[in-house]
Amino acid sequence: MNLPKSSRYHRARRRADGAAILAGVALLMALLLTPASLAIRAAVNDSPAAYAAVLSVLVAAVLASFAWYRDYRLERQYGLSDVRFGGWVLARLKAAAVVLAVAIPMAEFVYRAMRWPSVWWLVAAIGCAAVMALATAASPVLLMPLLHGSRPLEREILRHRLEGLSKRAGIPVLSVHEVPLGERTRRASAALVGAGTTRRILLSDTLLAGYSDDEIEVVMAHEMGHHVHRHMLKASAVELILLLAGFRLAAAALDASWRWLGLASPADPGGMPLVVLAVGGVLVAATPLVNAWSRAHERSADQFALETASEPAAFIQAVRRMAAQNLAEDRPSSAAFLFFHTHPTAEERIASARDVLKSRRA
Repeated sequence: MNLPKSSRYHRARRRADGAAILAGVALLMALLLTPASLAIRAAVNDSPAAYAAVLSVLVAAVLASFAWYRDYRLERQYGLSDVRFGGWVLARLKAAAVVLAVAIPMAEFVYRAMRWPSVWWLVAAIGCAAVMALATAASPVLLMPLLHGSRPLEREILRHRLEGLSKRAGIPVLSVHEVPLGERTRRASAALVGAGTTRRILLSDTLLAGYSDDEIEVVMAHEMGHHVHRHMLKASAVELILLLAGFRLAAAALDASWRWLGLASPADPGGMPLVVLAVGGVLVAATPLVNAWSRAHERSADQFALETASEPAAFIQAVRRMAAQNLAEDRPSSAAFLFFHTHPTAEERIASARDVLKSRRA
């Protein structure tokens, strides 16, 4: 059977994702069930921060081939990117530096929390959730320039139009920026990032080059809908719940197994792979529910865009064009939809938009 190009692309990505998860689990299990983890702990003098750095490098090394296939080879093979290998490697190194900058202090914090054996998992979950929320707020100012770079939008008419949209939506923005993604990907994207005084509109140069002002405005209205309905805050609450469950499972697993794993105590840094497995396992297991919840948020943001944009009919054209340009999967299987799709399909979004526009005309 000849599958559509988008289906072949996404199936290949899912295979790579599945293989990467299995490889990561195998690495963590190998560290736990052999003397390797204890050897690393001894080499770093029982330092959780240093152990986290070593573990991050090991995981990155094991997953490097999967990342190359998924994010470099497939992107070029399916015409979504023509980035050179050197540029791709540089972007990976920048992302790895950010991961290390977060993982090292977070690991130190978690293991300091273990000084309170009965409640450490609660303190760790709250602390990690707070770090994630802080990263969300700081990303427009700190992370985006580091990873992608950006510059103020020069198209004054569009900028004023988007600023007017933000005022109508009640979501004031700091500025409107263009992100030069065209040298790395052909995908079109828009985002409203940050919170409060750091909130900023980001438009990819690929979006600006190929879409009308009406289409860009309605795409941005969708992004503002997430902020109006406080989807980011709700997502942070769900992250906290999942982290609480993950760290509670990690505490139970450490209490039950630290002796036969050869650890000095449940707070031994050599048990860090078990903590990662427990928290990661909860996050993976919750994926279908989280995705379903995300799809509900996307439908809500679509509704807001259709009610707020000055030319709501442009929504249908924008969704259709963006789905084609970004190679969105048209008709995923039920399993793929549950585990991998955070958005409704383009067909569903267009059908819903037509119903809304028809009811408004009536």
